[in-house]
Amino acid sequence: MNTARKPYPSDISDEEWSLIVLYLLLMKEDAEQRHHDLRELFNGLRYVIRYSIAWRAMPNDLPPWTAVYQQSRRWMEAGCFEAVVHDLRAVLRLAAGKQAEPTTAIIDSRTLRSTPESGSRAGYDGAKRKNGSKLHMAVDTLGHLLALHVTPANRDDRAEVGPLAEAIQRATDGSIELAWADQGYNGSKAAKAAEEQDITLEIVRLPQEKRGFVLLPRRWIVERSFAWATRCRRLVKDYERCASTLAAMHTIAFAGFMLKNAASLLTQNA
Repeated sequence: MNTARKPYPSDISDEEWSLIVLYLLLMKEDAEQRHHDLRELFNGLRYVIRYSIAWRAMPNDLPPWTAVYQQSRRWMEAGCFEAVVHDLRAVLRLAAGKQAEPTTAIIDSRTLRSTPESGSRAGYDGAKRKNGSKLHMAVDTLGHLLALHVTPANRDDRAEVGPLAEAIQRATDGSIELAWADQGYNGSKAAKAAEEQDITLEIVRLPQEKRGFVLLPRRWIVERSFAWATRCRRLVKDYERCASTLAAMHTIAFAGFMLKNAASLLTQNA
């Protein structure tokens, strides 16, 4: 660590920092405007996401919450973490013996219960019996993030296939040919929306003789990715006033998971 304070479990490691620092340099490290260490600002952001504290509850041994918040907004608006996810996904796929860009995706949605901060834009999900926001997400066959966006929870999953498919192709330079989804995406409307983006939508169905819990082929991968996100307490519910912030928080969390895996590879090959 490059600080004298006692480290938090959420702090970024030296190996991880070496991989991400260049993506976060929106100005020179010794710029006159910079009053706080860039790494400590990033540690503050990770602390907020991991432990779900209010910005104003930032620990005193981290930079002031206003500095962490303002720098975090700059990173989000500059698309820094989308770039991190894109590049690390390629690295991890190559390390796993796969092509840098995937040809297959798995899509699904998850409803997050609303809070007073997000309540004004919440919708009611009748299937989940929750009032909140819905996260629509696509991952590759390793569970790495491809694309995501947020809507009120009352939006139909099939209606969001088009925007999600477009985002998938934009993130992968149009390499996706096939997307798997559950029966909630059944119907010609969803299939046509995916086809317009040159993606074949394949529905993974439950077996007719189903009794109790059944692990669906391929579908479990995106469910595991959702479970990874819930390790970050900030992502268990919708605590954000803006849908774009909720989406950005998920992107940052997935960038953190991928950083950890990439840093492990770096250590193994050292």
